[in-house]
Amino acid sequence: MAAKIISLNLKVWRQNGPDKKGALENYRLENISIDMSFLEMIDVLNEKLTVEGKEPVAFDHDCREGICGMCGAVVDGIAHGPEKETTLCQLHMRHFQDGQTLTIEPFRAKAFPVIKDLVVDRSSLDIIIQAGGFISVNTGSAPDANGIPVPQHKAEQAMDAAACIGCGACVAACPNAAAMLFVSAKISQLALLPQGAPEREKRALSMVQAMDKEGFGNCTNERECEAVCPKGISIRNIARLNREFLRASLLSDEQG
Repeated sequence: MAAKIISLNLKVWRQNGPDKKGALENYRLENISIDMSFLEMIDVLNEKLTVEGKEPVAFDHDCREGICGMCGAVVDGIAHGPEKETTLCQLHMRHFQDGQTLTIEPFRAKAFPVIKDLVVDRSSLDIIIQAGGFISVNTGSAPDANGIPVPQHKAEQAMDAAACIGCGACVAACPNAAAMLFVSAKISQLALLPQGAPEREKRALSMVQAMDKEGFGNCTNERECEAVCPKGISIRNIARLNREFLRASLLSDEQG
């Protein structure tokens, strides 16, 4: 049985560079299989543009398996598109209707300047990780897996937080362009485990400081970040981040 096909009207953001003025351009695509992923649909668009002698649409992608966090665009006003807990590369065209018009834009945030078309610079997230999203340990042979007991509920919470892939959808969805969900996930996964305890206070202070320095906004509990997160990261982690930061600040004042 032949796969069902649809036609689409696309409004795609085109911008030649960070300092260039961008605009939406209209494209028509025919014979799109509903079994295609969203990124495969953009591949088809780019093939069409190449044949026509036009410049393809620039967009981020890598693994196309919902793991790397590279892909990302706003589809009809929703980061990663309309399907819950789904990355753009995992979004399939069966979720759209024949003849539907789709508006595709890059993530919008001061800390995510547009490089070209749908590609944005998300290196600000890397800078936050460099500020403290790690543990310092002596290298050598791998430790015994059961050498440091971890309560099951703590391990599960840490693993849930560690599921964050750093795609930046939370920032794009937040009306304040806050990175609190991302930072809280990275801090939570280490704060919940004994391996993260030695640098607990330093980590909270330095990562929050880096977040503020990179120009992200403040959290006002809109929960838009949680709604679009492809890995279902809970805003409970933001509450934990606030507690970690308050604790670190108080201890810093006492020691100072």
